[in-house]
Amino acid sequence: MNELNSTLKAFVWLIPFIPMLGALAIAIGFISGKNRGESGEKQTTIIANGTALISLLIVLAVDLHAIVIGVPGQMEIAQWFSSGDYQVNLSFNLDKFALVMMTLVATISVLMIRFSVNYMHREAGYQRFFMIMSLFMGAMLLIVMSGNVVLTFTGWELAGVCSYLLIAYVYDRPIAVKNATRVFITNRIGDAGFIIAIFLSFHLLTTLEWTEILAGSSSLTPLGNNILAASFLLAAIAKSAQVPFAPWISRALEGPTPSSAIFYGSLMVHAGVYLVIRLQPILENSPIIMSTLAFIGLLTILYGFFSNLVQTDVKSNLIFSTTSQVGLMFFSCGMGWFELASWHLVLHAIWRAYQFLHAPAIMHLMDRKARPVHPLLKRQGWLYTASLQRFWLDPIADWLLVKPIKSIAHDTERFDEKVINRLVGLPEQTSAITSIADWEIQGSSSHKAAEKEEVSRGHGLAGKILESLADMLFWFEEHLVLKSGGDGLLKLLNIIGHYLLQIEELLSQPRYLMLLILATFVVII
Repeated sequence: MNELNSTLKAFVWLIPFIPMLGALAIAIGFISGKNRGESGEKQTTIIANGTALISLLIVLAVDLHAIVIGVPGQMEIAQWFSSGDYQVNLSFNLDKFALVMMTLVATISVLMIRFSVNYMHREAGYQRFFMIMSLFMGAMLLIVMSGNVVLTFTGWELAGVCSYLLIAYVYDRPIAVKNATRVFITNRIGDAGFIIAIFLSFHLLTTLEWTEILAGSSSLTPLGNNILAASFLLAAIAKSAQVPFAPWISRALEGPTPSSAIFYGSLMVHAGVYLVIRLQPILENSPIIMSTLAFIGLLTILYGFFSNLVQTDVKSNLIFSTTSQVGLMFFSCGMGWFELASWHLVLHAIWRAYQFLHAPAIMHLMDRKARPVHPLLKRQGWLYTASLQRFWLDPIADWLLVKPIKSIAHDTERFDEKVINRLVGLPEQTSAITSIADWEIQGSSSHKAAEKEEVSRGHGLAGKILESLADMLFWFEEHLVLKSGGDGLLKLLNIIGHYLLQIEELLSQPRYLMLLILATFVVII
C-alpha cells in the first residue's frame, strides 16, 4: 500500500500540470511559427486533445485507487515556498468531493475541447483558443484538488485570466473588449476578498492547508470566524455571479459558444459554489453568514428568473437560467443543505454544458417570432421594466463605484497640477510633444542651452551632492533672506496655507470619508 501511495504522489501533480504544459507547447509552436494558420490546426488539435485526455486518464486512475484501496485524502508532494513563518506546500486534498469534481472537470473539458475542433475550424485565433482552453482546464483542476488556499487562489486567478482572454477573443470588437474588462474588474473585487481570507487564515490559524483551516475554525472567536467566512463568501459570490455581481455573466457571452459552455454554463460559474461547500465547517459556525448566504441566493434566484422572462435569444435564456440555478445552490448552502447543493452542482454542470453546446443548432430550429410577454409581467408594468433593465444593477454599480473612482482620479490629477507641480517648480500645464518634428525642434533649441549649463553641472556622486546643496542654499537665500527680511518667509507660509486649504477641500468630499473608513478597517485587521 505504501508503494501505491508513493506512486500516486509521483503522478497526482501531473493532473493540472499536463494541460498547462499543453498550453505552453501550443504557445511555443505559435511563436516559432510551426503551428500557425490552417496548416497548424492539426498539430494544435493533437496537443490540446492529447494533454486533456492524459489528464483525464490519470484522474480515472486516482478514482480507481480510491475505489479499490481507499480515498487518498490530504497529500503533501513538496514544499513550494518558504519565508520565515510563512510556508506554502504543493499539496492536494483528494477527498470524495474533490475526486467527484476532478472527474467532472476533466471529463467536460475533454468533451469541450473535442467539440471545439470542428466548431473553431478555420477561425482566426484557432491556436490562441485552444491554448487558453488547455490553460483553463489546468486552472479548474487546480481549484478543485488543491490542498491549501494559496494553490486554490492560483487556479482561481488563472481561470479569471482565461475568462478575460476568451470574452475578448474577437479583440477588434470594442464591445467584446469592454465587456471583458468589466468582467475582469468585477471579479477582482471578489479576488480581494480571497486575498484577505488567505491573510486571515494564516494570521488567525497559522496555517494555509484546507484540512487544518476547516478543523481549526471551531477554535476561532465568533468575530474572527465571521470575518473569515465573509471574506471567502465575497470571493464566491463574485465568481459565481450572485447579486450584486450578477450582471457580469451576461456580458461574458461575447466569447465563442464552447467557451461560454465550459466557463459560464458548466464549470467556472460553479467555482464559487464549490468554495462554499468546501467551507461548510466554517459557515456552520457563523449563523449570520449562513443567513446572508441564503438571502443572496434568494435574491439571485429572483433576479435570474425575472430577467430570463424578457430574453429573446437562446444563450441569454440559458445564462439567466444558470444564474437562477446557481443562486438556488447558494440558497441550499445557506439553509445547511450542503449535500443537496453538491448533487445539484454536478448534475447542473452536465446538463447545462449539453444545452450550451446545442444552442447554435437550436437557434436554427427556433420559431423567429417575438417572444410573448409573460402574463405576470403584463399585469405588472413596473416589474416588466425592471426585468428588462435587469434591475438596474449595472447603473447602480456605476453610481456607487465607477463614478466615485473617476472623481478621485480627477481630484488626484488636479492635486498633482495645483499642488505637486508648483512645489517642484513645474508649470501647472505642460504641453506634450505631439510629433517627432516637435521633439526635434525642441531638442535643437535646447541643445545650445544645455551646452552652456554643462559647465556648471556637477559630475559624479560628490558633484551631484554639491550641486543639490548649492541649489538649496540659492533657493533659501533668494526666497527667505533677500526678500525684505521676513516677507519671504511670510509669503512661503501663505503658499503652504493655500495648498493645505486645497487639500482640505479635497478631503471634505464624501468619497474620501469612505476611503478613510476602509483604511481604518484594514489597519484594525
